Amino acid sequence: MSSLSVRFLTPPLSHTVPSSSARPRSRLFAGPPTVAQPLETEVDAGRLEPRVEEKDGYYVLKEKFRQGINPQEKVKIEREPMKIFMEKGIEDLAKLSMEEIDKEKSTKDDIDVRLKWLGLFHRRKHQYGRFMMRLKLPNGVTTSAQTRYLASVIRKYGKDGCADVTTRQNWQIRGVVLPDVPEILKGLAEVGLTSLQSGMDNVRNPVGNPLAGIDRDEIVDTRPYTNLLSQFITANSRGNPAFTNLPRKWNVCVVGSHDLYEHPHINDLAYMPAMKNGRFGFNLLVGGFFSPKRCAEAVPLDAWVSADDVLPVCKAVLEAYRDLGFRGNRQKTRMMWLIDELGIEGFRSEVVKRMPHQELARESSEDLIQKQWVRRDYFGVHPQKQGGFSYVGIHIPVGRVQADDMDGLARLADIYGSSELRLTVEQNIIIPNIENSKIEALLKEPLLTDRFSPEPPLLMKGLVACTGNQFCGQAIIETKARALKVTEEVQRLVSVTRPVRMHWTGCPNTCGQVQVADIGFMGCKARDENGQPCEGADVYVGGRVGSDSHLGEPYKKSVPCKDLVPLVVDILVKQFGAVPREREEMED
Repeated sequence: MSSLSVRFLTPPLSHTVPSSSARPRSRLFAGPPTVAQPLETEVDAGRLEPRVEEKDGYYVLKEKFRQGINPQEKVKIEREPMKIFMEKGIEDLAKLSMEEIDKEKSTKDDIDVRLKWLGLFHRRKHQYGRFMMRLKLPNGVTTSAQTRYLASVIRKYGKDGCADVTTRQNWQIRGVVLPDVPEILKGLAEVGLTSLQSGMDNVRNPVGNPLAGIDRDEIVDTRPYTNLLSQFITANSRGNPAFTNLPRKWNVCVVGSHDLYEHPHINDLAYMPAMKNGRFGFNLLVGGFFSPKRCAEAVPLDAWVSADDVLPVCKAVLEAYRDLGFRGNRQKTRMMWLIDELGIEGFRSEVVKRMPHQELARESSEDLIQKQWVRRDYFGVHPQKQGGFSYVGIHIPVGRVQADDMDGLARLADIYGSSELRLTVEQNIIIPNIENSKIEALLKEPLLTDRFSPEPPLLMKGLVACTGNQFCGQAIIETKARALKVTEEVQRLVSVTRPVRMHWTGCPNTCGQVQVADIGFMGCKARDENGQPCEGADVYVGGRVGSDSHLGEPYKKSVPCKDLVPLVVDILVKQFGAVPREREEMED
């Protein structure tokens, strides 16, 4: 067994139904469909030469491959971003004024580009001199102490300070100023958090089942795997330069339940539970991603790994992508483009070359995920596998919280639970490990009756929104407040009998993942009835999550935001069985 292998006992399995064949996956695109590459593609041997080499502990792009590279690659060549952290450069940078920083290209690039390797995003356009800080939070598990610390950080920034639950199951805090960063990084370490390698060309937060370890129907507890992946990627929060120079960002998830809460089909690498020859392990999906020019669902790698080899195969896939990935047009640098170029068998062979023993088993037919499983709602009170305990899922409207909210949530976790909170990819929170005798008192808490309901309205349950142009310079429209307002207005006009997932994103980068929503809204410029420019949205319909997942398709382009309410009402009535309130009242 390789040095990267980790021995896991075969986990207890439940509700497992072997599958006779692997599920077919389709690739969907934001633009016109293209012809899929054949499984076997002829690739020139020279193309398989690694484009990076190790120098002084960091990976850099070889001189011979520096023609036609994108601006971000040039910034990485000029100065390795992780040196700002690993060689204490952040402490010197934090002593400079913004005026001093902006005078020099190198330091300006530091705060606008390289600091993203530390999880710091300068909001130059809307909050000059202030930063968003993104945390690593494997599996979305956080403690009350961590939550209180983050609250203490944002509280000092007044109206500029707030936090968000993200679509990758982690925290983002806002309002941070550069002089405070060294002290914040120390505070994060003290409570067991890190922000390292959470932005730009790095591996993002490993996502897992938010009900891991407490769900009576789970297949496997994903927490050990997501924790190991995060520790491996960041070298236990010290920084891991082996994987800080990827061609673009890279997402990973470990699936633990039939519900597919982790959205495996939109990850670059997804571990799907499967048995093989009596051993527990994972089939692998690769290549899922969203971008302004293309969106693609992950496809099978035709590979299975045992639980012991979760890390070695992650390392091998990352090395193949790091070594061979395209570094020109940023719209063509995600891993799926490399898979297309090499063909799935060609890419698989490159992964095999990088495995410890140059071996990788073929995909198992014993898929443990039930295909007909109906995705469960985690809101409200649910019994845990631990007798006498329950978890409570609560709604965080579009994921936005203030410092007092975070303190309040930490307090509830301490008093009623086990000082733990679980974040979800739909921007909500679960409080686990609550003694059943305490449930009634918890539900009467003002924070839950007034702010974060365990039983939100049906149209609010699946509401997701990215940051929007309140803080993000790339967003074309405001999203969070508008998503709430539009949904509230629609609720007054129609009645629905089931949740309808509505996602908002401020720009084509689709951080709000509109393509997986029942109804998605992508910010754009539009024109009103008088031909005047106004904020608008491209509307998508038909995205699905779960075993029958597929991406939504454009429904109507450039709709002025002020005209969205009647359009949404019409879609809900025609496609989702909604009933106009007026008619409902007449029938009553």
